[in-house]
Amino acid sequence: MRSSRSNRKKSLVLVVAAALAGAGLGLPTTTASAAERAAATACDAPDSRIYQVPAAVPDRPGSVIACRQTSLPQVPGNIPQQAWKVQYSTTDNAGRPAAVSGTVVVPKAAWKGAGSRPVVAFNPGTLGLGSQCAFSKQLAGAFQDEYEGENIAALLKAGYAVAATDGPGYLDGQTHPYVSGADAGHALLDIVRSAPALPGSGLDARTKVGLWGYSEGGAASLWAAQLAASYAPELNVVGDASGGVPGDLKVVAKGLNGGAFAGFLVDAVVGLAASHPAMPFEELLNDQGRDTVKKAKSLCLVGTVTTLALQKLENNTTGGLGLEQIYALKGSDGRTWGQVIDEQKLGAGVGRKGAGARYEIGFPVLQYRGLAEEVIPTATQDATRKSYCASGISTRWKLYPGEHLTTDQLAVSDTVGWLGDRFAGRPELGNCLLP
Repeated sequence: MRSSRSNRKKSLVLVVAAALAGAGLGLPTTTASAAERAAATACDAPDSRIYQVPAAVPDRPGSVIACRQTSLPQVPGNIPQQAWKVQYSTTDNAGRPAAVSGTVVVPKAAWKGAGSRPVVAFNPGTLGLGSQCAFSKQLAGAFQDEYEGENIAALLKAGYAVAATDGPGYLDGQTHPYVSGADAGHALLDIVRSAPALPGSGLDARTKVGLWGYSEGGAASLWAAQLAASYAPELNVVGDASGGVPGDLKVVAKGLNGGAFAGFLVDAVVGLAASHPAMPFEELLNDQGRDTVKKAKSLCLVGTVTTLALQKLENNTTGGLGLEQIYALKGSDGRTWGQVIDEQKLGAGVGRKGAGARYEIGFPVLQYRGLAEEVIPTATQDATRKSYCASGISTRWKLYPGEHLTTDQLAVSDTVGWLGDRFAGRPELGNCLLP
């Protein structure tokens, strides 16, 4: 298994190298049915049920809607574990109830640390918009091109439970709201809320919680960190680790448009349009644009990179609209596209606990990136770190000698150790004094 996974990762790296060389969410009602509550209690829902849009969504975020026990062949190491696929309730960026899928896994080995077993809320990096790309499907054996099974294995070996969200928009007929901050942050916090309710999980709702993600997942985990105090104040979050963070989407978009990784920009446009239906979108597309969107919605990671490389927004829009022209367009709610995208900016309005900031963070944060980063402009990653340091939040910064994909793996051991220090209550003063 390890050799097979290693070969798959090498294949992903080769795809990235080759690309360089070539260079609506449903709105159900809000009251859960008796049948759905019974299915959640029994935890014996059929696999297809996990990905069906429910007839109703509970008003309480983190409620289990459906669940089933599963195995995770894509998590290496043969670690004795109990795992569940779960559908749970969350809140979208407009404050409406929504349903999300994910995976919860608990090691069978007894927890030997102080207190109850900690939980790490994990958000995967970019996997693509296709419904087949959902992290929970891939971990359970429907492999496409996921690359973070080792991250999950490292957490389990350390004794921690893992609550890994797929992120919103992977239920049947939906579109993943790629890079929509509030949608992602809420979903990550809410899978932690749901985990203790799974029969046999043995998890304590008051236990210590760590947040972790890289790339798209890094943006999601940092959004969860920013929203935790206001959205999920009962969770005992003790630290967040976020790597490869696309902090300012305008900077990222400029770097991606027309380049080797333009597929990620396409996903961002499609995802933000799905999560912000008041904004103009379909009417802006020409024939090529409609074909590009159709392709993006069907692809996972490798297909996104290879099939959509070199796409330019100007070639996909009526009148050849560029980024600045699109930013100026208004939606039916009066906001411009530029305002919507600015709302996704990380590090803006953050402050330490008690500072009166819009987003107060009362725990340490780890941020990291690769020295050979080629996908997300380093300027925006560095700027996010500087914003956190300037706000007084205890922030540790680390650089790795890798490009975007390999840095995710290079950071695993350090990140698991850093989270372990947070669970053990060790102090973290950060290293903001470093240049």
